[in-house]
Amino acid sequence: MSGAEREPSAASESAAPEAGRRRRRVLVSLGVVVVVAMLGYALSPVFMPLLRGGASAASPEPLPLPEAPDGTVESFGGQQPEWQPCDDGKQCADVYAPVDWDDPAGERLTLRLVKQPASGGSPLGTLFVNPGGPGASGAQYVADGVERAVSATVRERYDVVGWDPRGVGASSPVSCLDAAGLDDYLFGDDEAEELERGSDEWIEAAVAESAEFGEACAERTGELLAHVGTDSTVRDLDMLRAIVGDAKLNYLGFSYGTYIGARYADAFPERVGRLVLDGAMDPATSEFDVVREQTRGFETALRAYVADCLTREDCPLSGTVDEAMAQIGALLDGVDERPLRASDGRTLYTSTMLTAIITPLYSQDSWTALDQLFASVEKGEADTAFWLADFYYGREDGRYTDNSTEAFIAINCADYPNDLEPELMRHQAAELERAAPTIGRFQGYGDVGCADWPVTAVSERGPVTGAGADPILVVGTTGDPATPYRWAESLAEQLESGVLVTYRGEGHTAYGENACVDETVDAYLVDGTVPAADPQCAGS
Repeated sequence: MSGAEREPSAASESAAPEAGRRRRRVLVSLGVVVVVAMLGYALSPVFMPLLRGGASAASPEPLPLPEAPDGTVESFGGQQPEWQPCDDGKQCADVYAPVDWDDPAGERLTLRLVKQPASGGSPLGTLFVNPGGPGASGAQYVADGVERAVSATVRERYDVVGWDPRGVGASSPVSCLDAAGLDDYLFGDDEAEELERGSDEWIEAAVAESAEFGEACAERTGELLAHVGTDSTVRDLDMLRAIVGDAKLNYLGFSYGTYIGARYADAFPERVGRLVLDGAMDPATSEFDVVREQTRGFETALRAYVADCLTREDCPLSGTVDEAMAQIGALLDGVDERPLRASDGRTLYTSTMLTAIITPLYSQDSWTALDQLFASVEKGEADTAFWLADFYYGREDGRYTDNSTEAFIAINCADYPNDLEPELMRHQAAELERAAPTIGRFQGYGDVGCADWPVTAVSERGPVTGAGADPILVVGTTGDPATPYRWAESLAEQLESGVLVTYRGEGHTAYGENACVDETVDAYLVDGTVPAADPQCAGS
């Protein structure tokens, strides 16, 4: 699965690994495999968790609910939220949605909303924001970081609303394991047995481990688990548009949030208002296409970090870029052969190490964290790696502050049809290694994660058109490791009214990171000004 929420960790020792062997820990890395980033934002140098997503919702306690809908689709859109003061001048509310939109008279779930009311006169309506994921909390994003989400100009003219999608945070959540169980699933010790990576036995063990996790999710989550896919979230979003009284949806989505927005435009083109999709996903890409492009993107970003690192006296790497990349590869090989033990007793395997490497690559401002990571791993120390991994997973003092990891897996398994074909996976694993020689060899076999999932994926992968929709801005960053620039180009081409805005720079997403992009997006959201041509933004 893919994504990052904190710096990844790495650990290794000097000896070379036995060829083709690794310990029995079969959990496939969550660093890159399957779908997009758990965060739709660039991390700060100190990894503030609320820049764009990635933390628990504003308040876990239920809020007063509006009158229960009568079981018709229209009644859900007609709810009157009971907004409650919260979070320093903001307002919070819970509303109902049907668990199954094909059966609106059936079981209901709740969705958490957090609103920052417009600060000026003559508001234009509501701007919904989604920070990415899947699994990131939009409610928390607005509660603690609305000034990072949108500019003061936009906040003056819009009520800004973030919500926790179904299965996430303070909405009706996916739940799978307690903290100890999740620790074991993510970091648990291997048995003494060793298996060859990619062998039938290794795949069987990996599928069994993932199936056990899925069964736990089904037992604790119930019927909701079958209805957490993006298609259902798109229906929820249209319901929220109706609840706030807007005839058309105004929306700002980052990373995975662009997929929600693109699917909305395709499902409800006549209801598209002003949509900005930043760090775009390509809805037509297959699961493996996503994995390959992200793996290649993070390898490219890692090389960019290495080139920068080698200009500094305190760089833990040496030689040419190729030689330094080989040193990183040797650290990965060392961890694969002889995992490191952290001071809290957890064992560092390559899955966690890759998570630690990938997370700082989301933003050039965070690259120096890799200095600490590689230096500590070279010494045989694992604590820095786990600090980064814990940030990624929202883990603090042995507990998890949100359910983002569980929701991430559940939503991906709902969105990506999966057929377990070992020979195809082996072919794809070899392709990943060719595409990204340093990290690609550890990124194959992602299909095992959803191969025996307790519910069947229902989403259809394919291009979107949004035929008849008003103009939609698609923002792409040329050096984006998580959502490659070509995906933004593809999405803008697919959408009949798509308008590409290019940022020639590094990092994941561009709005809030570049003045030219900010001016272009703000003019569109506030005045409806559509660029006559791609502004080709550059610089800071």
